[in-house]
Amino acid sequence: MSNTSAILDWCIVRLGEDQNWWVDEVSDPVRWDTDGLSIIDPRQAAHLIELCEPLRDYGFDQDLFEAAFITFRIEKEAGKARIRLKRVKDSVFDSEEKLFVLADVVDDENGPFADLLDHLTRCRVKLLNDVFKFESKLTVDEVEDELREEQNASFIEGKAVHVFDELCSILDYTPAGFDEDEDDTDRVTATEDDAEIDDADLPTVEDEDDESIKGDASLKWDDEDDEKDDDDAPKKAKGEDDEDEDEDDEKASDDDDDSDDDDKPKAKAKSKPAPKPKGGKKR
Repeated sequence: MSNTSAILDWCIVRLGEDQNWWVDEVSDPVRWDTDGLSIIDPRQAAHLIELCEPLRDYGFDQDLFEAAFITFRIEKEAGKARIRLKRVKDSVFDSEEKLFVLADVVDDENGPFADLLDHLTRCRVKLLNDVFKFESKLTVDEVEDELREEQNASFIEGKAVHVFDELCSILDYTPAGFDEDEDDTDRVTATEDDAEIDDADLPTVEDEDDESIKGDASLKWDDEDDEKDDDDAPKKAKGEDDEDEDEDDEKASDDDDDSDDDDKPKAKAKSKPAPKPKGGKKR
């Protein structure tokens, strides 16, 4: 850690519109320029530590990480969306207290934070070359050039790059066309194949067993009996209809006989002789 950073004892930080914390005041304004000076909050610090874990197999130096930052704890509120931080000597890796960490950027070219950026880039390149089979190995210069272009674009637009975003751009860096999550697709595919294998191992019912089940009266559904009753019902109704038709035919026959009698001519009634007039003898 540089000697200049030892003079810094406290700072006042504010929460920006981007939901990041920025330094407004410091106890050593001579050596520290607060214009665009950012600070990492406890949540962001925990995320960075998590991103550094995979790099331990590729030479990650925890001491170099801690030397690049100055740790602070919350002392008190300092107004709306502002808090005053007090410097502590706790390790960001081991402390149970929620700590803010400020990058030591007094010497932004040869200081401890500049050394950390170079160290993290080299570790990340080693990891990527181990994970992916590139046609030609990825180099530190290629990664630094690409990241520098992105930073320059932000500076041209007048945007200050937060130190958390600067670190994440290295720790999350992956060349275009490659994705570290490709292994997840393989796991999903393997799971689907396992499901198909499980279905293939399930026992199947033989045709003979099917026939024996159909022939077993104790396994018949009640619906089959209901269907049988429904089949008998129309037959009975049909018999009743036949009887009704016979009765209708007989009735129709009687009606026809009556109709024939009406058509025959009736016999004329015999006329009776006219009664003789009463009185004397005919002259």
